[in-house]
Amino acid sequence: MSKISDKIAHHVREFPEKPFFSFEYFPPKSEIGTMNLFERFDRMAQLNPLWVDVTWGAGGSTADHTFDICVDALKCRGLDVMMHLTCTNITEESIRSVLDKCKDAGICNILALRGDPPDGQSRWSQTEGGFNHAIDLVKYMRQNYGDFFCIAVAGYPEGHLEADDMERDLKYLKEKVDAGANFIITQLFFDNQVFLDFDKRCKDIGINVPVLPGIMPIQSYAGFRKMTDFCKCKVPRCIDDGLDPVKDDERKVKDFGVEVGIKMCNQLIQAGVPGLHFYTLNLETTVLRILNGLQLVDDWQSMRELPWRPAKLKESKESVRPIFWANRPSSYIKRTETWDDFPNGRFGNKDSPAYGECVFVSYSKESQTKIKKDRLDMWGYPETVQDITSTIIKFLKGDIKRLPWCQDAPSKETNFVLKQILKLNAIGALTTNSQPRVNGALSSDPYVGWGPPNGFVYQKAYVEFFLSKERLQHLLNAIEAERLNNWSINAINREGHWESNTGPKCVNAVTWGVFPGSEIIQPTVVDTQSFIAWKTEAFDLWDEWKNLYEDGHKSKELLEDIQSTWYLVSIVDNDYLSGDMFTILVKLLEDSWERYSEGSIEKAASFSIRTRLYG
Repeated sequence: MSKISDKIAHHVREFPEKPFFSFEYFPPKSEIGTMNLFERFDRMAQLNPLWVDVTWGAGGSTADHTFDICVDALKCRGLDVMMHLTCTNITEESIRSVLDKCKDAGICNILALRGDPPDGQSRWSQTEGGFNHAIDLVKYMRQNYGDFFCIAVAGYPEGHLEADDMERDLKYLKEKVDAGANFIITQLFFDNQVFLDFDKRCKDIGINVPVLPGIMPIQSYAGFRKMTDFCKCKVPRCIDDGLDPVKDDERKVKDFGVEVGIKMCNQLIQAGVPGLHFYTLNLETTVLRILNGLQLVDDWQSMRELPWRPAKLKESKESVRPIFWANRPSSYIKRTETWDDFPNGRFGNKDSPAYGECVFVSYSKESQTKIKKDRLDMWGYPETVQDITSTIIKFLKGDIKRLPWCQDAPSKETNFVLKQILKLNAIGALTTNSQPRVNGALSSDPYVGWGPPNGFVYQKAYVEFFLSKERLQHLLNAIEAERLNNWSINAINREGHWESNTGPKCVNAVTWGVFPGSEIIQPTVVDTQSFIAWKTEAFDLWDEWKNLYEDGHKSKELLEDIQSTWYLVSIVDNDYLSGDMFTILVKLLEDSWERYSEGSIEKAASFSIRTRLYG
């Protein structure tokens, strides 16, 4: 966990020429919406926002939902998070309970607000036993929790809706800062001069904390009009003149919104704002286009601290993660969140009661119906192995957005071996994860780089896939004949019949980095115990696909057969200097695919990789 005030100070000190950005979301009203929001978190996290925050519904109507989303963003998405907290419909006792929950969960950033009236009420009123103003909440937090929380408060460049005196409104803001607020986020505006005047007035009366502009991109004509009317925002004539002629064309409205957003933000950056806070309305495309237009998203260099996004867990020391969860990071975090801390230097403690436990979320019948339709649209009705390989190939090419084993699109580094990965799937090796070999790439490399600047990164070629038992035997025979002794192999079926040429306690570092003034860092490993734990989840994930179909359906029978008889195979090529594992593997599997497709491949007898390769 990190205090946002500390992150702002660090960013301003280390990157004075580059403003940061942050995103605001609201709790969706449905399970499907929440699931989609989590997927959006994963995608937008790749942009490296300084933090995200989640609103507290009017009258505290989404209190539990807001808290749950914040915990998920913090623990499972690797995002620093700020939770909104209002005084509406909540007593001092309830606020104490909420803040204690936040502290226990590691949420240390709060946006303290008075809040809007509950639904159905036109005026705000103090709850008996509660607080009347945001300053009361700020004071309470400082008196009872000291400096544990970083506290943000709201600023109103055009005055609060209920304010009858702008100077008095500004005085109230200074009182919130004097009471312990660390920074200010403003209400939305569309006239930059309004914000710049407000920022100057803040400084003139002694407000010395950061004042961050709140930017709400124009997403739709009706939404823009509704919001500006509600907030009584001043809208420059140039925006009205540009928007009215295209108001009936949704695409042109969004294009105009992007144009306005880029222009506004550029002017604010030139005026010296340290960062931009985007009210996303739970949408991503327009915000992403604006950030790209501002050149704030660095596609030309790596921004990754590690090859994976670390969890923001309390006192976490995580520096190593098994590669098997590269495409399902939240699943890995949920497995290990009850551990005392994450492994540091070696992935271990297979005796932990949490080790190997899978966590699956159940949804209501309505949500399950929507999920089923979405999955069927992506995955169709396979009747042959070739149909399944076609679906995976569509995913690799970006034609569908996910698979049971992959929560997001393939990583950029997949491009280096994409041709071979496509071929492997075309010949019946159903891939779930891979990485190319890397020998001394710059840590700033936009595809494979990670870690601090001026370093070098390395990695071994790795691939994981499902393969039929018969073809696995053929593959092992071929590996033995070719004397591919640099390959480390694990294979296991659903029942747990495990074969390996590495032994039960092997831990193989497959990614490492060398950085100035630092020991060698080995963040990604392949270890046998984790592979055995991962296999349970990997095979169970076939249920997500097969349960789309009724009993007796050809698709379900096909998927059940794969789930019950195929093997999960993991191969590491330890020759990171000149190995060509993917090309060789394609050649080794091509012959057996032709015979398998014709139905002529012999049924496998029992086998042992240990004796076959090294006996």
